[in-house]
Amino acid sequence: MKLEVGYIDIKDVQFGSPSKVEGGTLYVDAEAVRKLVLEDTRILDVQLDIARPGESVRIAPVKDCIEPRTKVGSDLEIFPGMLGKVKTVGTGRTHVLRGSAVVTCGAIVGFQEGIIDMSGPGAAYTPFSETNNLVLIFTPKAELPQHEYEQALRMAGFKVAVYLGDLGKNVTPNCVETYETLPVLKAKETYPDLPRVGYVQMLQTQGLLHDTYVYGVDMKNSLTTMLNPTEVMDGAIVSGNCVSACDKNTTYHHQNNPVIKDLFARHGKDLIFAGMIITNENVFLMDKERSSDWTAKLCAMMEFDGVIITQEGFGNPDTDLMMNCKKVEAVGVCTVIVTDEYAGRDGTSQSLADVDIAANAVVTGGNANEVITLPKMDKVIGSLAEVDVIAGGFENNTLADGSIVVELQAIIGATNELGFSKHSAR
Repeated sequence: MKLEVGYIDIKDVQFGSPSKVEGGTLYVDAEAVRKLVLEDTRILDVQLDIARPGESVRIAPVKDCIEPRTKVGSDLEIFPGMLGKVKTVGTGRTHVLRGSAVVTCGAIVGFQEGIIDMSGPGAAYTPFSETNNLVLIFTPKAELPQHEYEQALRMAGFKVAVYLGDLGKNVTPNCVETYETLPVLKAKETYPDLPRVGYVQMLQTQGLLHDTYVYGVDMKNSLTTMLNPTEVMDGAIVSGNCVSACDKNTTYHHQNNPVIKDLFARHGKDLIFAGMIITNENVFLMDKERSSDWTAKLCAMMEFDGVIITQEGFGNPDTDLMMNCKKVEAVGVCTVIVTDEYAGRDGTSQSLADVDIAANAVVTGGNANEVITLPKMDKVIGSLAEVDVIAGGFENNTLADGSIVVELQAIIGATNELGFSKHSAR
């Protein structure tokens, strides 16, 4: 499969009518967006705001972040199975409004939503301090069940991202990059001396607002399967999660998965990017056994020499991670796992809830329990009413000067397990 991605660089977002992309600025007709969102009768009201890099702005509590994208020159659509037809994506041409994001927030859905700071020390821990963000602040109808509210926010975010992405259909991109995977035999013939490296992506699927969707299907209802990595860039995987902010993969993270991009960058040079497997993280042991068995089976069938395995979440999913690792190693495939740690605020606790001797090559996104003080911002988009109950918050964590003390766990993307971070250690 071959996908061309045209990147249109967005340097600023402003309100203006009509909505358009012009000179690197994304102009947004606020009333048009409000009308689009309020088509869903579960949403009582929505307000729009803008947060730019470097501003003294805090956004909370954040549900999802989505990059505006659009398909060009075909009948394929972004977010297949969620908004549009269920057609296989990952081919043709896609235009991206790079440097922009749609951020959904408002009344809290689950007590694990997070914070984005556009400046200050917290900004260094989230990629969304570097994007020009159109923020949607929702007010749901009274007594709306949490799962319905989550769905309403999720779908509204996708609708607005598609609305904005479509503005780039006829805009000339700043650059175009091509991503292509070859059939198994063709790849072996083309690069006979290179190792075959695969990617196993674990998706959060524990239910109770811990969900990830693939082509519109809740992944916890699916068996471990194969996916072409270019499909992910077109929105085949989307977030439905209300989980700890630090290691939640937002939809934006999926669209810009750095493991996929890095493997493509090395494809044909020092390795063959030989394929991608997606698997779930379920609650019951039988489901974990089934999914990890299938992961190992598919790795063997694809004749991988090595795989990168990325986790999402912590605690219960640590068992899925270790089961995947040891079973894949047992079929003769080398593994590198990417996770993060919950090692206590002093860093001395056990980092993972489960371990195995097979996990001898590990990349960590950092310790989510590390404490950080976030200074008072001039402006808050959303509300700080729940800052003491979100994951990583605690009682009386707002100080007299208006600053707040939280664990990194409270910051969107702080210890992301795709490696989507600016922090590293050697």
